Amino acid sequence: MEILFNPNIAYILLVLGSVLLLMAIVTPGTHLLEGGALFMLALAAYAIYNLGFNAWALILLALSLVPFVYAIQKPKRELFLALSLLGVIIGSVYLFPSNGWLPAINPLVAIIVSALSAGFLWLVVRKGIQAHHAHPLQDMSTLISKTGQAKTEIYESGSAQVAGELWSARSEKSIPAGSRVRVVSREGFVLVVTLDEQLKK
Repeated sequence: MEILFNPNIAYILLVLGSVLLLMAIVTPGTHLLEGGALFMLALAAYAIYNLGFNAWALILLALSLVPFVYAIQKPKRELFLALSLLGVIIGSVYLFPSNGWLPAINPLVAIIVSALSAGFLWLVVRKGIQAHHAHPLQDMSTLISKTGQAKTEIYESGSAQVAGELWSARSEKSIPAGSRVRVVSREGFVLVVTLDEQLKK
């Protein structure tokens, strides 16, 4: 565990955890992103606890979620997404105490990790927001009784591929990922599905 007490390693874990957390907010229901974010942030928190931290940088990291959540509510709010990413970068780089104004993180590590994570998030999150707010290409009422495939585990939430498109879905009973499902109704833009009974015959 001594390796975690290196500020550069702790910084990388913090940034990776933050990236996974922001992606999980945009694309909920996979559980992989949430689990990865929890694991990375737990390791980063352990390192931060032992290394110490700048309170203002930690507050900046927490406040960065505010413009991010605002940005994903409606499209064409890229400025708020940029502010959120900038807050994450500055807060994580200056999180660990150092002498003077220079961060405790190696500048080369900070530049590479910040540029890659910010660029990746900018592309992925913007695409996710656009897809979330895009109007469906077909009338959802025509999807009733159609079959598809569960792309994630479906219960209270999840996703299913039906009629060539990926939809948010829920079910009364747990349906494993990869199962064939049938649409029984819809609730807004969420399809209510059940396990395809024809497979049991």
